[in-house]
Amino acid sequence: MTNTTKLLAPASLGPLTLPNRLLMAPLTRNRAEADGTPTPLMAEYYAQRASAGLIIAEAATPNAVGQTYPNITAVHTPRHVAGWRLVTDAVREAGGRMFLQLQHGGRVGHPATSGLTPVAPSPVPLPETIFTPDGHRPAVVPREMTAEDIRTTVADFARAARNAMDAGFEGVEVHSANGHLLHQFLARNTNRRTDGYGGSIAGRIRFTAEVTEAVAAEIGADRVGLRVSPGNTVNGIAEGETEEIYPALADRLGGLGLAYLHLVFADPDSPVFGKIRAGWPGTLVANPVLREMSGPAIEQASARLLDAGADLIALGRPFLANPDLVTRLRLGAPLNQVRDRYLMYVGGATGYTDYPTLAGTGAAAQPSSDSIVAFDGPRVA
Repeated sequence: MTNTTKLLAPASLGPLTLPNRLLMAPLTRNRAEADGTPTPLMAEYYAQRASAGLIIAEAATPNAVGQTYPNITAVHTPRHVAGWRLVTDAVREAGGRMFLQLQHGGRVGHPATSGLTPVAPSPVPLPETIFTPDGHRPAVVPREMTAEDIRTTVADFARAARNAMDAGFEGVEVHSANGHLLHQFLARNTNRRTDGYGGSIAGRIRFTAEVTEAVAAEIGADRVGLRVSPGNTVNGIAEGETEEIYPALADRLGGLGLAYLHLVFADPDSPVFGKIRAGWPGTLVANPVLREMSGPAIEQASARLLDAGADLIALGRPFLANPDLVTRLRLGAPLNQVRDRYLMYVGGATGYTDYPTLAGTGAAAQPSSDSIVAFDGPRVA
């Protein structure tokens, strides 16, 4: 079996049968309405990519204070649910399946965006500016979450998961990665608590575990994934004890029967990858770092991860720029490159729904000169 054949072979995920092992990773694109409601343009975007084995839709906030940037999605009001239903209906009609990622920004937020002071495990501000409707502004000191805040937020995640199911999703992914709220609880530099949610590794993994357990209790564990990014320093994170945190988290949650555990920046040669794979009893989704956008690069990176024990491969930018990525990989066709300047904060169809497909431009299709942007170093796929 070739690497491409293995990637394109069917697979099981919880109650789902996937037509291939390629997942579209969640990608924040800032195309929602100001209140977080998904738009018809978003329905078109996701339906274009329905050939993915599973689409994990971009991060949606479970409450108002969890908003990170302008025009990101949410899933805590009836209007949000109705907007997402347009998206899931379009994807299902195109033959696809979707999970929704649930993300609370924690200290990655700003009153100019949400109208609220961000909350976090400890009052430690983001060490950089943050994008708001008024442009980049200095981060504010977040309010330390009380025990009641923690209980309320756990409940908000569970309610958001139920909303996602009502909106037509097959399941949800709990986001505990990339420096957002749950990751902030895991990291020593952002979690300076002295109660049961800080200090020891057991204390620092507790919030992520309780959120995941509550979501699983609400919609069924086999409809829930968890995303983590061991050692990732984005958004000013310094975890400490990375090689102990994630095996401990996997051990606590391993008996739940979750749909999957999703590793960002997955490196099959890293000790933490091996420890997680050895200790995780279920499906492991791996999101590789790609140093170039090409079919051979995707096949090589994916093969290394599958050989190391990953079950499914999640790709972000390749799906972003190639609505028909599965077809291109099957045919060995060239890939469109990402137009970085249209990635976030811009809005509209340009760089979003206008990437060409082979069917639309011929078998030898190449991206327009406007779309060719060289990668500037390691990129998470």
